[in-house]
Amino acid sequence: MQDTGRFLSGAALAIGLVVAASIGSSAAVRIKTQEQAITVTGSAKQRIVSDWIVWRAEVTTQATGMADAYRQVSTQVPLVVEYLKGKGIRADQIVVSAVRTRAFHPRDERGAEIPDQVTGYQMSQAVTIRSDEVDKVTQISREATELINQGILVGSRDPEYHYTKLGDLKIQMLGEAAADARVRAEQIASSTGAKVGALRSARMGVMQINPAGVSAVSSEGNNDTTSLEKDVFAVVTASFALK
Repeated sequence: MQDTGRFLSGAALAIGLVVAASIGSSAAVRIKTQEQAITVTGSAKQRIVSDWIVWRAEVTTQATGMADAYRQVSTQVPLVVEYLKGKGIRADQIVVSAVRTRAFHPRDERGAEIPDQVTGYQMSQAVTIRSDEVDKVTQISREATELINQGILVGSRDPEYHYTKLGDLKIQMLGEAAADARVRAEQIASSTGAKVGALRSARMGVMQINPAGVSAVSSEGNNDTTSLEKDVFAVVTASFALK
């Protein structure tokens, strides 16, 4: 009877070890399956047209006396503003900056400036247009040399072109880039007989905004403001589970 008890006890222990081993083996397989993943990079590209423009014109005058230099710039800047209004620019689109002053000093025989002597003054004041009327302001920036014919010493800078809906576009393009990453993952996985499961992680790369037709890449991200039409490029690195 005692031997029978020992036998039953030993058999129960053996069965328990087999069951435990079976459970442990099953758990190991699941963990291994969960650790299998594929990481790919997806991208999206879209062409946009700028919807905001910033253009600056700067009036510069020079005279031997500070008062004369200021009188000239304070007379010419209002003429520039009126010129712009005559071209259809609203007053709320025009910003006039403060006057900047520069003194000119004579130099000694060694070429060093003599700071306590002044030979003249230069004064400059910028007039800036910020507008959503991109085509109109672009045309004005090209015609602004007409002011020189009126005796106004004005320098025209190149317009800056911006896109105000970049935040919404970024969300859209990141979704497209992530979808592209999944397609790439499925193409790779299918060649090995695996299937792509849930998304595990995704890392967004910096966006590149270049002039249309340019594919330059910068680690900090490009943000072109020189061209009306631009190409926006988004990248997402995504990791998917395999099953």
